[in-house]
Amino acid sequence: MTLGIFSLMTSELLPVGLLTPVGDALDVSEGRAGLMVTIPGLVAALSAPLITVAAGRMDRRLVLALLIGMMGAANLASAFATDFAVVLAARFLIGISVGGFWALAGGIALRLVPQRHVVRATAVIFSGVEAASVLGVPAGTFLGGLSSWRTAFGAVGVLGLVALTAMLFLVPRLPPQRTLGLTDLPAVFRNNAGVRVGIMMTVLIITGHFTAYTFLRPVLQGSGVDGGSIGMLLLAFGVAGLCGNFIAGALVDRWLPQTALGISLVLTVAMVAVAVTDTTAVSAAGMLALWGLGYGAVPVTLQTWMFRSAPDAVEAASSLFVSAFNLSIAAGALIGGLVVDALSPTSVLWIGGVLTALTVLVIGTSVRAGRRTPSAPEQ
Repeated sequence: MTLGIFSLMTSELLPVGLLTPVGDALDVSEGRAGLMVTIPGLVAALSAPLITVAAGRMDRRLVLALLIGMMGAANLASAFATDFAVVLAARFLIGISVGGFWALAGGIALRLVPQRHVVRATAVIFSGVEAASVLGVPAGTFLGGLSSWRTAFGAVGVLGLVALTAMLFLVPRLPPQRTLGLTDLPAVFRNNAGVRVGIMMTVLIITGHFTAYTFLRPVLQGSGVDGGSIGMLLLAFGVAGLCGNFIAGALVDRWLPQTALGISLVLTVAMVAVAVTDTTAVSAAGMLALWGLGYGAVPVTLQTWMFRSAPDAVEAASSLFVSAFNLSIAAGALIGGLVVDALSPTSVLWIGGVLTALTVLVIGTSVRAGRRTPSAPEQ
């Protein structure tokens, strides 16, 4: 499951490190090239609830295998594309894969381990998100510089087929525990204050992050950082993110609201620091490490928040979370693209910082209103 998440997130985020070469090769602006992140995010937001419902009584392992296989094929198609429209069509298919896979995989830990190990197992599965930042995006960026962006997309496509094979042979059968209807999803949102707060936090944090992170390469290059150093800087971001994932996995069991607050503060400080500091490769590495530490804690923290808010409707809550997460990726990339083309790359850092800072108000307002925050389950 971790390998599947890793390959999917590498696929979704790979354009972050390759916006400039893809744009140059296919004759599109950097802002328009950002659609490679926007489109799969939008499609994933729609496909997460739809696939969760459509899966019905199907074995979850089979559905996950089909989705990961489609992702691999779509990346191979991108590798051979000669027109930007073909790349966007492939990114559409990747969005379906990301949304459906993540929505179903989010609750898989509950099926694979005893209750007392669920948080740790969730952290392990979602370490694939950070491993994609540590290995996937930097490796893809490095491979793209060493050979071409086509080679990078092709490599991710092959990785998807490897994940498909591993899933078929190593993941046990996972028959559905209950069948969801489309009405179950709005009901969970409408009737559960914890779920609503979790969705609001997700929208603010993820939109803010991807408004800035999608255009990190032009931001750094515009500050004078050599393009050849971008891969290593993304590696620093990813290594810190992997640490943040496991730190959060240890903290959220007892201090879930406090961890969410800490994430928003760290992300805000990191983005503002990049915006106001005279950037060198060394200083950028430190600021991106702080940024990565905060973002690395996001998936396991928010996923745990949703699980605890709706323990009797895990797949429904997970679908809403994944939908909000990916819609926010798309919104962030779209906002950032418009801002980069209209103003300057640095502007996206300020917008991202404001959005992540608003999360503090969301949690604080929820606590002051007397709403109950998700608590740890009985051991």
